[in-house]
Amino acid sequence: MFEAQHTRLIKSGNRFLKYYLIEAAHSLVRCDTEYKRFYDLKFKEVNKYQYKCVLALPARKLVKLVFRLLGDNRLYRPV
Repeated sequence: MFEAQHTRLIKSGNRFLKYYLIEAAHSLVRCDTEYKRFYDLKFKEVNKYQYKCVLALPARKLVKLVFRLLGDNRLYRPV
């Protein structure tokens, strides 16, 4: 029986880093329109635990953005 809604998060990794990435994603969702649209779109797709699940997705997107900006040596400028 598949119960993906009730599975626990992976405990490996730095829990403080995870916490601050989620907080940064939450700030981006509040301040940036692109991330707000992405958050709203994903929020509608999830049935249970929307707030927890959906904040992890912008956090992943944020990590990709940060690595890309660091690799290209650029500053973030919202469109």
